Amino acid sequence: MVLDLDLMSMNSVYHVLTQIIIPRPVAWVLTEHQNGKYNLAPFSYFSAVCADPPIMMISVGKKPDGSEKDTYQNIIERGNFVIHIASSDLAGVVTKSSAVLEQGKSEVDLCDLETVDVEGFSLPRVIGPKVAMSCRLYEEKTLGNNGQHLIFGVIEKVWLDERVAVTNEKGRLEVSAAAVDPISRLGGNEYATLGDVLNIPRPS
Repeated sequence: MVLDLDLMSMNSVYHVLTQIIIPRPVAWVLTEHQNGKYNLAPFSYFSAVCADPPIMMISVGKKPDGSEKDTYQNIIERGNFVIHIASSDLAGVVTKSSAVLEQGKSEVDLCDLETVDVEGFSLPRVIGPKVAMSCRLYEEKTLGNNGQHLIFGVIEKVWLDERVAVTNEKGRLEVSAAAVDPISRLGGNEYATLGDVLNIPRPS
């Protein structure tokens, strides 16, 4: 089967891409509304793109009505955001937080979640995920026919649950993927969790 994406609608292309580019890590992103409430939304067009400085990228589309998503507006207006890596036990809550709410409404409230301050950063993290990255807006690019926003953020602080991180005998930090237990997106309504973890040394 060969698909000619030029002949397909945007929705059909999106549907294909989300089923073949798998699994995709999920960024559970907390931002602050102008009214002080916290927005929380998942994004699976997401990756690390640079180590010096440490930069993460999330890709943010539009709401179904074509308006800008709160995540985008909040980051552009206030400059800070927090990316969480959610574990499998939070998959249902992550999905619930993807609901389209009125502007200024809080998914943190909707999902009965709690937050805790991050020392030295303006935004808190959500209690539950074992990894949280506090980010500052570095750059924004808009591309595509429908104004897809690429948001690049410099990581200023990383919070790790003590149960997932250890220092090895060489003094190097090691994070247990199994302990983080991250979810990743597949197509449709499907998530993936970690199965067998392959450890294959690289060529010297």
